[in-house]
Amino acid sequence: MVKILQKESQLLRKIAEPVDLTTINTAAFKKILEDMHTAMLSQDDAVAVAAPQIGISMRMFAISGRIYDNFEKKEYPHPDLFFINPEITKLSKDKKIMTEGCLSVRYLYGKIRRASRATIVAHDEKGQKVERGSSGLLAQIFQHEVDHLNGVLFTDTAKDLQDIPPEKQRKNKIAYE
Repeated sequence: MVKILQKESQLLRKIAEPVDLTTINTAAFKKILEDMHTAMLSQDDAVAVAAPQIGISMRMFAISGRIYDNFEKKEYPHPDLFFINPEITKLSKDKKIMTEGCLSVRYLYGKIRRASRATIVAHDEKGQKVERGSSGLLAQIFQHEVDHLNGVLFTDTAKDLQDIPPEKQRKNKIAYE
């Protein structure tokens, strides 16, 4: 089982190291991708995870394909998306207050101000350069996960923090990174 580090871990407060793109095709690198996938699957409400959250100081994160399947179990689920050495290149001036949570800050949720749209440039799991614009939940995930890579937790700026245990989450259908 892959352990998800919690807020007390000093690794979560460090700026993650860039990924050496020449390592992408190695077995060790592929194991990290698998561990990120496993970590997300271990949590019913996980939508994304950054490498530092599983104890690896590398600038990369994964977004669960479950967000495209509405968290329903499907015979052919969407694949996870991997973003290696990501950089947010554009944020909209339009900001919104959004509810957010984090696998490393269980079970706190709070209100945070995020850009409603974001563009990210990164490499995928095959080393191909990708650029992706997003809005809504995906834009929020991009910002949250890049914060992780910079040693920032959402609780550093969130307001109205509330402890919402799993039984209340299921009742209210809360799901976040």
